[in-house]
Amino acid sequence: STWFPCNDHPRNKASYRISITSDSPYYVLANGALLEKRKAASQTTWVYDQPEPMATYLATVQIGQYDTIDLATKPVPMVALAPSRLKAAVKADFGRQQEMMQLFGKLFGPYPFAAYTVVITDDALEIPLESQGISIFGSNYVDGRRSQERLVAHELAHQWFGNSLTVTSWEHIWLNEGFACYAEWLWSESSGGPSAHSLALQARAGLALKPQDLILGDPGPALMFDDRVYRRGALTLHALRRQLGDDGFFEMLRSWVAANQHRNVDTDAFLTLAKLHGADVDLLRHWLFQTQLPLL
Repeated sequence: STWFPCNDHPRNKASYRISITSDSPYYVLANGALLEKRKAASQTTWVYDQPEPMATYLATVQIGQYDTIDLATKPVPMVALAPSRLKAAVKADFGRQQEMMQLFGKLFGPYPFAAYTVVITDDALEIPLESQGISIFGSNYVDGRRSQERLVAHELAHQWFGNSLTVTSWEHIWLNEGFACYAEWLWSESSGGPSAHSLALQARAGLALKPQDLILGDPGPALMFDDRVYRRGALTLHALRRQLGDDGFFEMLRSWVAANQHRNVDTDAFLTLAKLHGADVDLLRHWLFQTQLPLL
């Protein structure tokens, strides 16, 4: 809403065509596939087409003097855009992104878009941020030592949870951030780091020390991006996984993703599906709608 007039609500998804004209030395990126580049005098017009429905908050334009770094060609093309001075570090920090994509495709279902691009800006950013088909990291998140790899997994997971499956309204934000946080734990478990269960135990111990005043299923605007939403959301999913077992849990996640691809979702729909798969919905409701932190 700061750069084009829109009904800025997550339910209002639409296809886009975005055209940007800038001085020619700059690389211009927007959501979707590049359809056309037209150069006239000292300026170039870039035209992008985003056919899959997209919520307004996921639209982005990134403009900078970037080099293109090829990261992988399968299961979809993956590239990074970064200042030339950061190329070596980017290759190291994002070097396992293809493995993440393969893992998440196995656990969640096929990647929902045609390609994936990571932008590393030439300045520091407070947090990385997902947009549709694109994730944006500040240069302060790149060090060549994979020290922020959990966030690489987190932003990639948002392509499924948040971007393809978009909440009907912000009260359901745990369906974005809880899933992306849990994807960090799944990647850790798969790549030789701590197991999801050990990370869940650590997260619960940390949450137990914080104020018990959060309603995960409707945290309100002041708390919707509180770290407790991320951690407690991931814990809710881990509790569900403990109930259903790995086969049942990931079968349910794939069903959730397949049934709702490029649509809007809410907590009630998730609980309905969980019940169909044999979950204890009363326990899930405790995690979601009571302030007291349940035992894991």
